[in-house]
Amino acid sequence: MKLRVERQEIQRVLQNIQGVVEKKTTMPILSHFLLRADKTTSIIATDLDIAIKSAVKAEVIDKGSLCIPGRKLFEIVKEVDADILLESQENNWLRVLSGKSTFKLMGLPEEEYPALPEPAQSEEFNMSTALLKTMIEKTIYATGDNDPRYTLNGLLMHIAPKKKNIELKIVGTDGHRLSLIASEIEGKISGEKKPIVPKKAAHELSRLLQESSGNVTIGIDRNHMFFTFDDVALTSRLIEGTYPNYEQVIPQNNEKKAAIEKTGFLRALKRTSIMSREGTNAVRLDIETGKLTLISINPDVGEAREEMDMQYKGEPITTGFNARYLMDILKAIEGDSIRMELQDALSPAILREPEGTDYTCVIMPMRI
Repeated sequence: MKLRVERQEIQRVLQNIQGVVEKKTTMPILSHFLLRADKTTSIIATDLDIAIKSAVKAEVIDKGSLCIPGRKLFEIVKEVDADILLESQENNWLRVLSGKSTFKLMGLPEEEYPALPEPAQSEEFNMSTALLKTMIEKTIYATGDNDPRYTLNGLLMHIAPKKKNIELKIVGTDGHRLSLIASEIEGKISGEKKPIVPKKAAHELSRLLQESSGNVTIGIDRNHMFFTFDDVALTSRLIEGTYPNYEQVIPQNNEKKAAIEKTGFLRALKRTSIMSREGTNAVRLDIETGKLTLISINPDVGEAREEMDMQYKGEPITTGFNARYLMDILKAIEGDSIRMELQDALSPAILREPEGTDYTCVIMPMRI
């Protein structure tokens, strides 16, 4: 194998796989990526749960393949100045030439690399990459981290036929908060599907979608989802299990409605939460006609109190929330203001964007 590639091109592709190439693993092959040079050149990386395949623009002098240490080649590429020549040698060694610099890396044969899953009776549909990225970003913050309820450690992609189109709902929850976004997209699907995509895979997908402005093809089979766009294909193993009935979590009778300026609310939360107890981040909200008061008290440190205007008419209500959870929601919501819907001190609150009902955030209260 021998090929010549521009430094910026291979740096871009190697950057894309760094989140998947395992740095600490009991399987040395997973710290490598597979480089295949033929009529087209491609790089494949996997951690057995996520796989990324990306095309590389290169001049192929001799065809071949080799498994190459992913982190080391990336570090080399970042430091050299000239374009790069990659040449395989005996016993799976790789010679890397760039300008007056020469490196030798010990590789592994292609035969040792894990086979990638192939779609089995996969159904496919297309949607905008920008829309998918937005939907992931607005829900992923609410997913669990190492939650013993394993299904909460991923995003639910609830896909259902709707008249002549497809309704896609993406849901994230960790049991303390929930984020749901819905969109109707063109296409057909045979029936309702509820795949759960692991949080890491969703993060990697969102990051890869940043540079794309076209469409993504989404395929689903029993155990995997396949996302193909531009010159990239990402495959994710799905989380097994049944996702909680998220629709039951969303309150239907929150009659107390308020609106507040988003940036001011976010900054007030940051200030008052400075004095909250570590671990709980609890902030009390006193809501009354035309006014919101934020209060945090820590007997070991002190207290903070701040008032701001709020559009609200109704009976006073006092409730409390984890300030960090509230701030995560405010950062995800678009627009200059937010709508709050409440019932009582111990009932979940709903937060929405100024207009529209496609994006819903639910947060559980805390006893203050």
